[in-house]
This record gives sequence, C-alpha cells and structure tokens, in this order.
Amino acid sequence: MASCSLMMAAPAAAQFWQCAPYAREISGIDIHGNANTWWGQAEGRYERGHMPAEGSVLAFEATHRMRVGHVAMVSKVVSDREVLLTHANWSRRGGIERDVRAIDISPNNDWSMVKVWYGPNGGLGTSAYPTKGFIYAGHKPSVAPLPATEIASNTDGRVNGILTFAAPIQ
Repeated sequence: MASCSLMMAAPAAAQFWQCAPYAREISGIDIHGNANTWWGQAEGRYERGHMPAEGSVLAFEATHRMRVGHVAMVSKVVSDREVLLTHANWSRRGGIERDVRAIDISPNNDWSMVKVWYGPNGGLGTSAYPTKGFIYAGHKPSVAPLPATEIASNTDGRVNGILTFAAPIQ
C-alpha cells in the first residue's frame, strides 16, 4: 500500500506540460481544448489581431507535423518583426521554454508565418510555421462600460467633489 502512494506522488518539477494548458496558465486566457481551436474559440470573447503584444498568445495553425497546432505566450515584443515567446512542449516533449526568439517571416509583415527558436539547433529552427494571429489577454467587453467614480482634490489636497466618468471594464 505504501508503494502505491509513493508512485502517485510526483515532484512538481516533473510536470509534463502541453502547450495549451501552459499558455492558459501563464496568460490568463481562459480557453480550453487543442491549440488549433483557440483562434476560433477566442472570436467574440477576446480581441484578436496580427500585431504582437506582451501577454498575448500566438496561435499557430495545425500542420501535417503539428496536427493540433500550437499556442505560445508573447513574453516580450522586441520589434515589429521579433518577439520572445514563453511556451511548452516545443523543443523538448513536455518541457517549458522561456523568452525564446520568434521572428515574423511573412511577406506582408502580418505574422502569418514565423520561425521559432528550437533548442536542439541552438537557434531558429529550419522550419517555418503558419499562424492565425494573436489573442489578446484582455477580455472583450460584453456590455457598455460602467461609470466609475474618482475623488477630485484641489492642489492643496482638499477634496472638493466626486467626478463620474466612463471607464473600460478590466
């Protein structure tokens, strides 16, 4: 009986990550299912686009070699054609990679085709991967913004009233 319980316990470092659960965990984008379904699931729930932003998730298309696609969070925007990605299950099965280089090689500068750093090569891989675009971490507002209040003060710090203004839902 004791041996069964020891077999059930695994150290946290031994965690095997798939790209989708890891991207959901680190980005806060609450989408479930295979990576190739994220772009469609995001429609109407999250803003989507073709410009990288920190915290957004780059959704890769499914290919013959990547049958369920791939998702990776943008950890830093280096330039309009280069980002750093944090993702799982790319260079090493189940492994996590932080701040790895990805470049836009699309002819229209729209991030529809990328190259990504690949550990065994120690640089950008030799393959190019089609992508659908970026899913932005902020939720798309579902209703009109609610009014918010702010206390205004004079330059000497005395409160003189309450201002009401519209603020976007966070």
